[in-house]
Amino acid sequence: MTVKFYKQDQQVPLEMHKVRIVQKLWLPPVEERVRLINEAGNNTFLLQNKDVFMDMLTDSGVNAMSDLQQSAMLRADDAYAGSETCNRLKEALLDVFGTPYFLPAHQGRACENILAEAYVKPGMICPMNFHFTTAKAHITRVGGEVVELVTEKGLEPVNDMPFKGNFDIDRLKKLVAERKQDIAFIRIETGTNLIGGQPISMSNMLEVLNLCRREGIRSVIDASLLQDNLYFIKTREPGYRDVPIKDIMHQLAAAADIIYFSSRKLGFSRGGAIITMHENIYRELMEYVPLYEGFLTYGGMEVRSMEAMSQGLYETLDMEIISQGPIFIEALVRELVDYGVPMIEPAGGLGAHINATAFLEGRIPSCQYPAGALASALYIAGGIRGMERGSISEQREPDGTERYAALELLRLAVPRRVFTLSQIKYCADRVKWLYDNRELIGGLSWVEEPKVLRFFFGRLAPIGNWQNDLVRKFREDFGDSL
Repeated sequence: MTVKFYKQDQQVPLEMHKVRIVQKLWLPPVEERVRLINEAGNNTFLLQNKDVFMDMLTDSGVNAMSDLQQSAMLRADDAYAGSETCNRLKEALLDVFGTPYFLPAHQGRACENILAEAYVKPGMICPMNFHFTTAKAHITRVGGEVVELVTEKGLEPVNDMPFKGNFDIDRLKKLVAERKQDIAFIRIETGTNLIGGQPISMSNMLEVLNLCRREGIRSVIDASLLQDNLYFIKTREPGYRDVPIKDIMHQLAAAADIIYFSSRKLGFSRGGAIITMHENIYRELMEYVPLYEGFLTYGGMEVRSMEAMSQGLYETLDMEIISQGPIFIEALVRELVDYGVPMIEPAGGLGAHINATAFLEGRIPSCQYPAGALASALYIAGGIRGMERGSISEQREPDGTERYAALELLRLAVPRRVFTLSQIKYCADRVKWLYDNRELIGGLSWVEEPKVLRFFFGRLAPIGNWQNDLVRKFREDFGDSL
């Protein structure tokens, strides 16, 4: 449904909900923000939430639950075995996806661990449109290799391609012809996280899944960001506007061998799930759940979260609910583009993505982590916590050399039904001020660099005195304002 404003030339997104519970926010003074970001090692993951005004780090586990989800949590059945909560979740998954077999896990990366343990052996490869950090870490941990096959246009910051997460089918076919025996599984990521939350088309997914079926190759879909991807299929892909969302999900599940997801994203809850149409796959993976997660009726999940997941999955079928993320992200991207800020376009799901390399005009080399520096600068400028999605989010090569990201992005996640439009506009305003003062921003260098998933808890320091220069300029322009 589209709502138009009678007396506004530029249309704005409309919240399709009302706010019933609020949480007080605090915006520290700019001098305090400099101290806090340095105490956090210039890593926004290490900031305390009480010191953050707008938390745009992620949409994982921080989306607002609906009233129906909250009420569903009250009927949770805590039984270790034979839980009615588990039965209700199985029924929801069968209804929404059409999949009769379900394995629970405490979150998405737990599913990735199980799949890697079960199917990836040293020397095997896992082709995918693009990697996600934890998926790649689990595959490489057991000796596998990720092969990225996203279409060439998917790595262009700006173009008019509606589905930049698509596979390059010709390259995939060539790889299958050359190394079919080495493929553990082909992984499809819906809403490719690290290249701007860009969607993959239904036709491209089905082409990949049909290729897998013909060649006898195991297929896996990471559906964590499926909700946004469904919105884009419905609004951008010819022939799907009038197709019910449930029919699209059933078609995907029927063509795929395995679907897994984090319900911190899909379903606005906690936990994760592996689902399949195939009993033999269910039995292959079943033994890993009690080993790593918990009994088959809860898999490490808290049962109230399972009840919320069941309701959240049904809400994924509602176009007015799944539209809320993409339309607010698009509004933020549009406003920043109007300000001249270089963004990833077209707008994708999950969040608005700033092209840090272009923002900083190429002055900061990859070895000084431009996306990480921009994340630090934005917290100083506005108390806004974004997430670096660039070279810090990569992992070093086996020989210790640095692997630089194809895109240096600062992600401004937009958790669903959390921010008001005025807060979105505040974010745009502070990014615009930072862009106008971009010459003040400098780079970062490592102080503590973990070997695995370093972006979570590594620490960096500013190169030079640029952060204090930024504070002085802030006070010059804003006076006593926060």
